[in-house]
Parts: sequence; C-alpha cells; structure tokens
Amino acid sequence: MELMTPLFAILCPAIAAALILPSRNHPNIREAWTIAASLAMFLLVLSMAPLIVKGETIKLILFQSMFKDIYIGFKVDAFGEIFAITASSLWVLVSIYSIGYMRTLKEHAQTRYYFSFCFAIMGAVGVALSANLVTLFIFFEIITVSTYPLVIHEQTPEALRAGHKYLAYLMPAGAFLLFGIMITYYLAGTKDFTPSGIRQLADASPLVVTVLFFAFLLGFMKAAWMPFHSWLPSAMIAPSPVSALLHAVAVVKAGVFGIVRIVGYVIGMDLMQELGLWLILAGIAGFTMIVASFFAITQDNLKRRLAYSTISQLSYIILGAALLTRDSMQGAMLHIPFHGYMKITLFLCAGAILVATGKTRISEMAGIGKRMPLTMLAFSIAAIGMAGIPPVCGFISKLYLCLGAWAVGSPYGMIFLAVILISSLLDIVYFFPIILTAFFKKPAEDISVFGEEKMKEAPPLVVVPLTITAIFSLIFFIYPNMFYIYDLAKMAISELFGGV
Repeated sequence: MELMTPLFAILCPAIAAALILPSRNHPNIREAWTIAASLAMFLLVLSMAPLIVKGETIKLILFQSMFKDIYIGFKVDAFGEIFAITASSLWVLVSIYSIGYMRTLKEHAQTRYYFSFCFAIMGAVGVALSANLVTLFIFFEIITVSTYPLVIHEQTPEALRAGHKYLAYLMPAGAFLLFGIMITYYLAGTKDFTPSGIRQLADASPLVVTVLFFAFLLGFMKAAWMPFHSWLPSAMIAPSPVSALLHAVAVVKAGVFGIVRIVGYVIGMDLMQELGLWLILAGIAGFTMIVASFFAITQDNLKRRLAYSTISQLSYIILGAALLTRDSMQGAMLHIPFHGYMKITLFLCAGAILVATGKTRISEMAGIGKRMPLTMLAFSIAAIGMAGIPPVCGFISKLYLCLGAWAVGSPYGMIFLAVILISSLLDIVYFFPIILTAFFKKPAEDISVFGEEKMKEAPPLVVVPLTITAIFSLIFFIYPNMFYIYDLAKMAISELFGGV
C-alpha cells in the first residue's frame, strides 16, 4: 500500500481536474472537488513522512523502457518530502482562499482556473517525488503548461504579453534541462538521483561537467535568478491566488528545488567544490539577493514589490546549496517550507486588500491597518519573518544559512555571510515602510468600497486562510518539526553528508 501512495497523491488533483470540467455549471460542486482533492493529497503526502523519517524507502516504477536505466517513477526521500508537504499543505489553504477571491470579484473562466490549478499542483508534487531526472522533467513541463492559462487569466493585452514572456523564458529552459539530462545519461548511464551525486560524473572532463552544470542552471530558470528573472514580475498581472501559487508553491519553488537536487544529488558537492562551480553558483545567488532587493525598494505596486522580494529570497536557497556546508544546506531546505508559508501569506494579504478596497499601490494604503487589522497583522508577521527576525520561522532558516556561510571558513564565507546580512537588512527597508504606512499614516480621505461603505476586512474565505498561514509562520518558529519538516531536513543532511 505504501508503495502506491505517491501515485495516489499525484492522481488526486488529476481526478479533481477531470471532475471539475463537467461541474462547470455547479460552482459549489466544482469547488468541492478542489477542496476534497487538496485535503486527500495533503493527507497522502503527510502519511509518508513518518516512514521516511524511520529510514524506509518508498519507490514506485510506473513505466520501464527497454533500457532499464530509463524509467518513469517515484522515489520519496527526505528532501523531496519537504517540498511535497509544502506544496500539498498550501494547496488546501489557497483552494479555500480562491473560492472567496474569485467569487467576490466575480472573475470569469473560473472552471478553467480551478482545472489549471489542479495540474499545476500535480506538477509541483510530481517534481518533489520524482525518482530521476526524466520523471522530474515531465512534471516540470506540466507546471509550465498548466500555469500559462493562469498567468493570462485576465486575457487583457498586458496579461497576454506577460504570458508570452512567461513562455519565452520557460520553454527554452525546458530545452536546456532536457539537454542536461541527455548529457548526464551519456556520461553516467543513469538519471537517478543519488545522495552526494552520481559517481560516474567525476570521471568526465571538467569542461564537460561545467557545460552540464550551466545546462541545468539554465534549465531551472523557474528559480528566477538574475538576469533570467523578468518573467516573474510581469506575471503579477495574474490573480493574487495565482501569484501565491507562482511564488510560494509551484513554479519558483520547483526551480530552486531542482537546483538543490542538481547540486546535492546529480553533480555532487565534492565535484562542485573541486571544479569551483560552487563559487559561480554562490556568486549568482548573492548578486540576485542584493540587486532584487534594491528593485523591490523602488516598487510602489504591492505585488511587484513582493515579486522582487521572492526573486531575492529564492536565491537564499540557492546560496545555501552553493556553500556546500551542512548548516547552509539545512538552511536551504528549511527555507523552502518556511519561505513558502511566509510568502504565501504576503500574497494572500495583497489579494485581500484588492478584494476589500480595490487598492494595489502601497502609496494608497495609508491607514489600511486600522481598517483591515487581521489582514495587516498577518502581513506584518510574514514581513518580519522574511527579514529573519524572531519569533517567525524565517529566523531559523536564515540562522542556519549564516552558520553555513561562517562554516565555509575562508574569505568567501565571510563575504557571503555579509551578503545574507545585508540582504536581510534590505528586507526591512522594503517591507517595514508598508507596515508603517498601513498602521501609522493617516489616509488623505475616507476610503470606501465603490463609494458606498468604509473599508473593512475581505470575506472570511479570504481572511481565514491568510490568518492560518501567518499563524503557521509563528508555529514553525516554536516547533519547526511541524509536519516532520525538521526531522526530514536532518535526515536529508545525514544522507548528503553522512553521519547523524
């Protein structure tokens, strides 16, 4: 039964998508399928965590080609389980939020929206549970195709341009990823993920391995590292639940997840160190962290500021993997779920403000904290955590990243430690003015909704999910092992580095 659990988890959103289409004229039934599938998927994914923590292996081969090393299948390891738990748990909350958001704004094409959302989450969890590069590639491309209709949801000229840019970046990225997979198989005769890397790659020439590294790095352009990032702010034209999906759950997290996979489970940390590839990756990450933060400071549109914040925060994960120390890698793995819960809170708050007031610009939000106290309190909690300030979970992952940079033990380690600290300071610079504007600035005039009534909180189906994600951002600080996250991270580090 346990061996089939990954397949059952993946099938939940696929079955829901098939049921959503014929339910297009019955919104309550259509959305019930979404909620039921999200809960079922989360429970199935979570049920595997105790087994993985105990050291058991869950592997399922779906299709075996005539070449025994080429197959499609799932293998649940500790690192993949962290991402799967993050994506599946947040899908539950975003599904509830979507109902309130889409109905309140009377959005069109809601059936297409829920249908596409199902496949996007299926792709994300499929990436997390993939046994090898082939399976990962298939689900990675499912994410690209399924999120395109979500990006262009508004179907305005601006939305269509954003969708075209989205595909212009991510479709070639898929070609680079496929090229990297082909090189890997040619050199090693396998595509399986192996803790500490695929041993046969060490016998290849340094030039070939370097080409392989850059092929994978370009293949995982979903990580939005600079200069291949501009598709992400453009995609903010999408509805707020989609922005939350892009930034906290499926797309960009799949990108950084893939980079960590390549560093730890394909090329391997020893080879990364030997060829100096770690320094290239760390340099790219550090540059992105700082420059994206400066871009965020200049944005008045709330969602675009959050978008540039995401670009910066994703590179914390990349930097943690690049530094190749136990603490830095653990910080990178923990930042996947912790950032997920904090960032999704911020985007859900942005959507709640839009639903309740129609406001999208920070300069228009003076006094909004007094009129939407729950929303802005949740926003403040998440913003504090993004800056790495306790008592929010971002402090824990950033602390591990700082310890990891210190453990490098060379001038480079001190440089990257400074980058982490400076970037965290810049988080304060672009987040705290929003909080100050919301709670301490007086609005220039009475703010009303459609000129009829004073501003108030968004509907409960919108406010409750963002409140829950904010609460979990606090709970993870107090109890980081919620959903077995901390134990899974420790086990993944043990597999990569050996020992306990």
